[in-house]
Amino acid sequence: MRIYFCLLVLLLPAACASDGWHGSVQCAPWAREHSEIALKGNAATWWGQARGVYGRSHQPRRGAVIVFRATHRLPEGHVSVVREVKGSRLILVDQANWRPGIVDYRVPVMDVSRRNDWSTVRVWWAPIRQMGRTTYPVSGFILPVGGDGEIS
Repeated sequence: MRIYFCLLVLLLPAACASDGWHGSVQCAPWAREHSEIALKGNAATWWGQARGVYGRSHQPRRGAVIVFRATHRLPEGHVSVVREVKGSRLILVDQANWRPGIVDYRVPVMDVSRRNDWSTVRVWWAPIRQMGRTTYPVSGFILPVGGDGEIS
């Protein structure tokens, strides 16, 4: 039982603190370097920090940063950069540290919210080559400057 628990913990998405957890590559600094969003700190704080500074939206746009809320599985939240909008419920993102210490490109993220408002998503999990079973709450999308979003 103890071995099973240890393996399960290793397969959980890594936290996205701005410093040091699971190696040198972290989601927040990586997203800052690979987007036009210049926010700092833990990923979960980006949504609030963006208020009045960047446009925010509940619909994805290319170049936006999707902000995952903090949960027991993602205590620091998570951020990814939207690279392509494939449809009303599917985007491809580039992200760091979803798999600990790794940068992944063109990762499918699916909107599974009841209202198609991107408030809940599932993320592709490469080790099993399919969408993960866990659903994650999302605050929304921070838009790059000139991204036509509402600055709120």
